[in-house]
Amino acid sequence: MITTDYVSTYSGNRFYPLRPHIDKVAIEDIAHGLAYQCRFNGQTQVFYSVAQHSLIVAELVPPPLRLAALLHDAAEAYLGDMVKPLKVLLPEFSVLEDKVSAIIAATYGLDFSDYAPIKRADLIALATEKRDLMPHSAERWAYLDGIAPLPGIIEAMGPAEAKQRFLQAFARLGGLGVAA
Repeated sequence: MITTDYVSTYSGNRFYPLRPHIDKVAIEDIAHGLAYQCRFNGQTQVFYSVAQHSLIVAELVPPPLRLAALLHDAAEAYLGDMVKPLKVLLPEFSVLEDKVSAIIAATYGLDFSDYAPIKRADLIALATEKRDLMPHSAERWAYLDGIAPLPGIIEAMGPAEAKQRFLQAFARLGGLGVAA
């Protein structure tokens, strides 16, 4: 039996989760992975990608933080989007996620030390997503207490559009040329 210790990316790079190591961090892999990954483990009314979520979060922070906000969930392109209750049960996953995020941050020269505005924007996006995409999830999510959703309704994009918009936002925010 042949086994591998890596995950192949969209563009053919390799991610080694046990080390962790990424042969080459590529924005194409990140955009593709996030665009084709549904939030909330797919338990939404329509397909809604992590890439679209990231675009919303990036729009809600001050301009100097937008690239970091766009990439705040970039590790999920390599690891998947694990739902919050499972993350609590599997604390080592969060440790791995932090390591992968650090690799991505170093690649693109990001500083996540001023994370509070990004986290607040993430929660605003989450409150909006819960309202618009999960109408049968009427229970209270305590961590959203005091967080108002956005006034507009989310119009979900397909994966190809989300990927394209993510790449455009990355370029607009100065991400191109930072890492090959």
